[in-house]
Amino acid sequence: MNIKSLLLGSAAALATVSGAHAADAIVAAEPEPLQYVRICDAYGTGYFFIPGTETCLKIGGKIRTEGQWYDAYNPTSRVGTLWHDRAELKVDTATDTEYGALKTNLILRWEWNDGGDTASKLLFANISLGGFTVGKLDSQYNLYVGYAGDVINDDAIYDGPYELNQLTYNYDGGNGFTGVISLEDTNSASDEDSYGGAWVTSKANHYAPNVVAGLGYTTGTLGFKVVGGYDSIVEEGAIKARVDAKFGGVEAFLMGGWNTDGDKLNQYAGSYQNESACTTSDGVVHGAKCGWGDWAVWGGVGVPINDKLKWNLQLAYTDSKIFEATTNVKFMPVKELLIEPELTYMHYDFINDDTVAGVLRFERNF
Repeated sequence: MNIKSLLLGSAAALATVSGAHAADAIVAAEPEPLQYVRICDAYGTGYFFIPGTETCLKIGGKIRTEGQWYDAYNPTSRVGTLWHDRAELKVDTATDTEYGALKTNLILRWEWNDGGDTASKLLFANISLGGFTVGKLDSQYNLYVGYAGDVINDDAIYDGPYELNQLTYNYDGGNGFTGVISLEDTNSASDEDSYGGAWVTSKANHYAPNVVAGLGYTTGTLGFKVVGGYDSIVEEGAIKARVDAKFGGVEAFLMGGWNTDGDKLNQYAGSYQNESACTTSDGVVHGAKCGWGDWAVWGGVGVPINDKLKWNLQLAYTDSKIFEATTNVKFMPVKELLIEPELTYMHYDFINDDTVAGVLRFERNF
């Protein structure tokens, strides 16, 4: 064998070995399939698992823009037209535990009004487990029995406090019977001006909580609930009782409230009306004029016209002779887009005033 043949043979062998090694170098293992989003349907639609955890997460919110003409909550207001914008971000979590679902609820709100006024706030932030809830949300005096109708100005006649810290236990027997008991922070309510100047002054250094308790029973078409709230600052309170009924697609309710002292305002029987209109020369606020007096009553009906349109009506009246009538239509041309025109008439007997206010709302929920 000559040198040339030997060199050629060696080169061929090296090329073969090198080619085999090169082929081995570029062979990669098959990627394992990854599931980037796992749906979590145990707590309703919209939840998914946070990757790498057993916690379910749901993200939603709304964008709202609306025009308002006059003010149903203030008979002395002379504001003509006000345009208002709102954005909300809602985040819910849920995790299964040996004590039931551990949940959190968070709502952040941003608002802008004509004139450049802006505001942002933490609307709700609460934790719940095993029927207990702690943190910020609306008073159980409103949440448990339900708000006063499917209208925007449902509380133009005051129906209870909103947005406060609380420690609450909700009972559900699974047979139609429910109950609630709640200790509520006297100092954290968002609408404290509704309880009168004397209340705002008295709350300083006050540590005793308010107490709310309620019971109810609901069948397929009928429901009855009663709830009471005790204001530890005023040492008075109020009771509301409500009946709900469904007839086909039609929904109706009747709700009555009783104030334990009609001459005083408290957190559970307050007023949104201008305090100066019912304050005497010695500085005493007379709830009989400004608030309910001894009692208030609300009633309403909601009638679906078709799958895109619903008509609502709410009426309310108080012992202090304040009358409210509100009507609207809720039009949803496509899913999750709401167009809602509304009209409210208010009569205040104590100042012999009639107010007509309107709202035109556009809202996108997601």
